[in-house]
Amino acid sequence: TTVVPAGRDFFGMRFEATEIPAGTGSGFLWDNKGHVVTNYHVVANAAAHHHQYSGGGGELKVKLSGSRKSYEATIVGVEPEKDLAVLKLKDTTTLPEFPIEIGASHDLRVGQTVLAIGNPFGLDDTLTTGVVSALGRDVRGVGGLQIRGCIQTDAAINPGNSGGPLFDSAGRLIGVNMAMISPNGIGGNIGIGFAIPIDTVKRVVNQLIQHGRIIRPTMGIALIDDRLTQAIETQLGRSLKGVLIAEVYTNGPAARVALEPCRMNRYDGSLELGDLITHIDGKPIRQAEDLLSIMDDKRQGDTVKVKIFKNSDHRQEKTVSMKLIDRAQLLDNA
Repeated sequence: TTVVPAGRDFFGMRFEATEIPAGTGSGFLWDNKGHVVTNYHVVANAAAHHHQYSGGGGELKVKLSGSRKSYEATIVGVEPEKDLAVLKLKDTTTLPEFPIEIGASHDLRVGQTVLAIGNPFGLDDTLTTGVVSALGRDVRGVGGLQIRGCIQTDAAINPGNSGGPLFDSAGRLIGVNMAMISPNGIGGNIGIGFAIPIDTVKRVVNQLIQHGRIIRPTMGIALIDDRLTQAIETQLGRSLKGVLIAEVYTNGPAARVALEPCRMNRYDGSLELGDLITHIDGKPIRQAEDLLSIMDDKRQGDTVKVKIFKNSDHRQEKTVSMKLIDRAQLLDNA
């Protein structure tokens, strides 16, 4: 289980996760083909040992609810950025015909009843209940990666619950438990836990099962952090409604349409603004998350229309079209 030490910074609450070796990881059957979903950090050691970042390999043991038998499983693929992993049972002869009902998370409401199932402190098949306390939480997960849009709940999530399912009151899967807040960095539940929303889980798991890895479409750019953009706005005294480009990768889609990144003036060290992205396919972009969310719904080969202000100048509005490519392919060719 991931424990999140509580802390504050200038911009409010931050959630920084720390992995502790307490308890046993949880998981659940995704389908009747023997695929098991859990957290990446539960299987991280096996994944790293077998070079699992692109999927395939690592041997693990899985114990199913109601059975004393341990099943051998292999790692199909992992997604560290979303703290998710998919395993595959070798023996699928005794699996239930309908393992779990998949729900949705986009229409969740604060106050809804939820149920968490897992193996806290090694205590098998433990059920706890609570409510959705908040939605859209960004949690800094294992390795410092930001997991966006998490569900916050007061259902007890303790060491060992990681990777277990979070259900709504109708028994539909709405999330995967992954972290809890602890003021001292270690210990038990204090009523603030987090789960990865099922809409994200479905997208990731389906790709891992199909490809063994995540195929991430990209425009071939890196963005300036939203907080830095806000600081630049304050310094310049004018609005920058959009996201600033920090880097344009050679031979990527953005480079082909001559998008320009921000640069430091080599003579006086001042910042020279690059292009400002304001819309993608007609949808407004006000922060990096807006762009990332749109990219999450795209596929390699999709064409997007991107509206920009050249050099962040509102008088130089331009719309360009780009064909998205696989990020791994872009980095391999960099």
